[in-house]
Amino acid sequence: MKVAIVKYNAGNIFSVDNAMKRLGIDAKVTANKEELMAADKVIFPGVGEAQTTMNHLREHRLDELIVNLKQPVLGICLGMQLMCRHSEEGDADCLGIFDTDVKRFVPQKHEDKIPHMGWNSIYNLNNKLFPAELEQEFVYFVHSFYVPVNDFTAATTDYIIPFSAALQKDNFYACQFHPEKSGKIGEEILKKFLAL
Repeated sequence: MKVAIVKYNAGNIFSVDNAMKRLGIDAKVTANKEELMAADKVIFPGVGEAQTTMNHLREHRLDELIVNLKQPVLGICLGMQLMCRHSEEGDADCLGIFDTDVKRFVPQKHEDKIPHMGWNSIYNLNNKLFPAELEQEFVYFVHSFYVPVNDFTAATTDYIIPFSAALQKDNFYACQFHPEKSGKIGEEILKKFLAL
């Protein structure tokens, strides 16, 4: 199986590559159009800032490429947010795969710390990556922006408000948390993605 990880100006690419290696997959970290289109699965990870990253993707025409991929694609963290229509981070117009916007967390109480960082549980699971037995399992988050619950929400988490821990539309899957840093549960989710 050919797995490609989209290479761009974002952090976290190598921890995803290491997670693939732990699963016995020698993924290709690439920005090459032909390699990305020829892969069986594509992972679009990311840690960074939305506007800067979108500028980079447009400059290298990776924006058009990602939107038109037909194989299963998994967006992680910033990757998920960039798959949405617009982000309040840098007032960025994004890829528009998911017709929903990314919002900034607003603390409601003194103890609400931003970024939302650490382990939190997922619930209301409803796609192939999240079977019922993962209901209320804990995964690892680090983010200051969130996607509200919407028609594409595939898993929900509560922090300040309920928000989308995962999204899905057609061949596009995405999670706000980091499966590559979420231990056994994250590994299960990555295996399910590879098995699609």
